Amino acid sequence: MNSRLLSVIGASLSLAVMTSCDGLAKMAKKQTDIKYTVTPQPLEMHGDSVQFSVTGKFNQKLFAKKVTLTVTPVIKYEGGEKALKPIVLVGDKATASGQKISFSNGGTFSYTSEKFAFEPGMRNAKLIIKATGQVKSKTKEFTPVELGDGTMATSLLVRHDEKGMTATDSYVRTTPANQSTHIYYLINNADVRSSELKSDEMKNFTSFLATNLGKAGFVFKGITVSAYASPDGETDKNTNLAKDRAASASKALMAEFKKNKDKAVTFGKDKAQYTEGTTREDWEGFRELMQQSTMADKDLILRVLTMYNDADQRRKEIKNLSKTYVELADKVLPKLRRAEVTLNVDVVGRSDEQMMKTAVSNPDSLSVEEFIRAANLTNDLNTKVQILTSAERKFASDWRVSNNLGVALLLQNKVAEAGEAFKRAQKNGSTQAAVMNNLGVIEAKNGNSAAAMDYYAKAGGSPEARYNMGIINIKRGQYADAASNFGDNKTFNKALAQLMGGSAGGAKETIDASNEKDMAYSLYLKAVAAARQGNTADAISNLKAAIEKDGSWKTYAKNDAEFIKLRSDSNFSALVN
Repeated sequence: MNSRLLSVIGASLSLAVMTSCDGLAKMAKKQTDIKYTVTPQPLEMHGDSVQFSVTGKFNQKLFAKKVTLTVTPVIKYEGGEKALKPIVLVGDKATASGQKISFSNGGTFSYTSEKFAFEPGMRNAKLIIKATGQVKSKTKEFTPVELGDGTMATSLLVRHDEKGMTATDSYVRTTPANQSTHIYYLINNADVRSSELKSDEMKNFTSFLATNLGKAGFVFKGITVSAYASPDGETDKNTNLAKDRAASASKALMAEFKKNKDKAVTFGKDKAQYTEGTTREDWEGFRELMQQSTMADKDLILRVLTMYNDADQRRKEIKNLSKTYVELADKVLPKLRRAEVTLNVDVVGRSDEQMMKTAVSNPDSLSVEEFIRAANLTNDLNTKVQILTSAERKFASDWRVSNNLGVALLLQNKVAEAGEAFKRAQKNGSTQAAVMNNLGVIEAKNGNSAAAMDYYAKAGGSPEARYNMGIINIKRGQYADAASNFGDNKTFNKALAQLMGGSAGGAKETIDASNEKDMAYSLYLKAVAAARQGNTADAISNLKAAIEKDGSWKTYAKNDAEFIKLRSDSNFSALVN
C-alpha cells in the first residue's frame, strides 16, 4: 500500500480516537439532557433594567472530564441582540478556571445576570443560551437553546398624570365696612347737644353715609346704638340714664337722616332700623381709660377696681382720693358719658358669575384675588390661560398668578411655556410648596427624575408632591414606596403599583373604585391582573373591553409577555390576531 495513503489513514484514525476520547462530540450530541431553569419566567423589567437567574443541571456521565464549557446567555429581539457576561464550567480534568462539574456525579450551576438596560423591543425578546465547548485548542459550538420568551414590562404603563398645585385666592365676597361715631353727654344728662352732631367724628360718619348710601356693593343693615353711664352716680339712676341716652341718640340720628327729602332714601329714618343697648355703669371702660392715663394715682385706682366688686364701695374708695377724684371728673369720666353709634355696613363684591364675565370683558378692573378666583372657576383651559395671562400683565409680582398660569399651560401640554411660568413664580414666591412641586413636574416631564425628586422633597410632603413621587417610584421599581406615596388615591397608578408589588387582587379593587375604571388602559390592567391570577375568563373579558375602547391595545397585548400563557388559547388569539 502507498506509504502516503497509509499516513493519511493513520492520521484519520488518530483524530477519531482523540475525538472519541475527549467526549466533546458526545457531550454536544446530548446537550438536550442539560436541564435549565430561568427565574423569573418570563423575564421582567423593573426600574429601567432587567435581571434574571439561570440554574443548570447536568446528569451523571454528561459533562466530559476534559471539556471547558463557556455558557453565554443572549437576549435576541427585533432590532438587536445582547450577549451577557458568560459563565465558565469545567470538567474534572480540564485545565481552565471555572465551576467544576463532575463527570461521575453530574452537577449544577447557578448564574445571575448583570442588570442590563431594557429596550422596548425586548418585550418580544427571546432568551437564548449559547454554549461553546473546548478541549485544548479544539472548540465546538453547541446548538443554541431557547429558554425564555418575552419580557414583562408592565411598569411602563405608568401614567404621567403628575399633579400640579394651584394657589388659592383669598377673595372674600362680603366684608364688613362698619362706621362708628360717638355722642358725648353732660353729667346726669341725656340731651343731645347740637355741637355733638357737628363734631369731626360725626362729619366723617355722615360723609361715609352720603358717599356710599345707594352705591353698588354697599349693603346698609342697620344702626346699633350702645349707651353708657359713667360710674360716678347712683346705680339706679345710671341705669335709667343709659336708657335715656340710647333713646335720645337714636332720635337725634333719625332727625338728621330725615333732613334728606329723597323718598328713595329710607335708611336711618325708621325706628325699626335701630338696635339699642345700654351699660348702666361702664366700669370696664373706666378701667381701660385708667390703664391708658398718666395720673399719679393710676395704680391705686386700678387696685381699688381689683379689690372691690361692689359698685358703691368702689365709688366710695375712689371719692376718698379727693384730689385724684377731681382729676378723674375732669379728664376721665366725661369720656364715659356717651352713646356709641355704629353704622352696620357690608361691602359685597362681585358674584362668581359677574367675576367670570368681567374677567373676559374688562379684566383690568379685577383685583388679583378676583383674577385667581375667576381662573379657578372655569374648566376651559383656553379661558383659564386668557384670564391668568391678563392677570400676570397687571400683577406680575404675585407668584400665584404665574404659578397658576403654568399649571394651565401644563394641562395644555405646553411644557416649555409652563416651565417658564413656574420660574417666574419661583422668582416671586421663593420656596412656596406649590412652585417647588410644579418645577418638579417639569423636570419629570423632561426625563430628569433625580431633579424632580429634589423639587418634590422641597414641596414639604404635600399630597400632590407625594403622588408625583409615586410615579417616579414606579419607574425606579420601588413599588412599595409608590403605593405608600399614592396614599388613598384610587387611581390607575396606585393599582399599577399594587400589581407590580405582587397584589393583583388589590390592583383590581383599586381600579374598580377609581374614576378611571372605564378607561381602556384600566381595563387592560385588569386583564393583566386576572392573567397573573390564572383567571383566563376575566383576562380575556377585560382585554376584549379594552380593545373595543382603544384598538391600539390589540397589538400591544399580542406582544405582551403578561399573556404568554394565553397565546395558545383560541379566544385570546381571536382578539389579538
